[in-house]
Amino acid sequence: MAFHDVRFPTNLSFGSVGGPERRSEIVTLANGYEERNSPWAHSRRRYDAGMGLRSLDDVQALLAFFEARAGQLHGFRWKDWSDCKSGGAVAEPAFDDQTIGHGDGVQTRFQLIKAYVSGATRYERPITKPVRDTVRAGVGGVEMFPGLGYTVDRHKGLITFDTAPASGAEITAGYEFDVPVRFDTDRIAVSMASFHAGDMPQVPVVEIRV
Repeated sequence: MAFHDVRFPTNLSFGSVGGPERRSEIVTLANGYEERNSPWAHSRRRYDAGMGLRSLDDVQALLAFFEARAGQLHGFRWKDWSDCKSGGAVAEPAFDDQTIGHGDGVQTRFQLIKAYVSGATRYERPITKPVRDTVRAGVGGVEMFPGLGYTVDRHKGLITFDTAPASGAEITAGYEFDVPVRFDTDRIAVSMASFHAGDMPQVPVVEIRV
């Protein structure tokens, strides 16, 4: 499946409904205890783009975007307004928002990640679609600058330093990011009568691995 490096209209995704999904396999034993397992290392996000439609112009924009992606065939970028930054929801990204690794004097390439922490539990989510010109990075508590000390692959979420960070040096980064998704349907049904009455079409969108 091809991926189109284009973002779904943000004015339409702003009103969408959705979030992360996990897959759990639960077996209840004869003694009443449970065995729980998950085949997924990472969550998968789902959204309903139909909830963001507010006007007939929005419908036209959605249909144009859907046709250009050939339905489910091509992936695209999606802004999840509830979770699109490395730090706080309203704060601008800072170079020390997230620790993405530690130097060993050899490795120069590091994957962007976002950590979700609750108590002693920490989940690290790979970030593969950073937004252009938003990535900031630092080494050992000192900010570095793109083009002068590192480059960013915005298609894979990789930071490559010109020189391998020293052994033990903390590698940090801050950024805005999109979610790689595709439409989860090959059909969009819009009734103008029901649209005016407030009945929005369902337009499911699902995260993809890239």
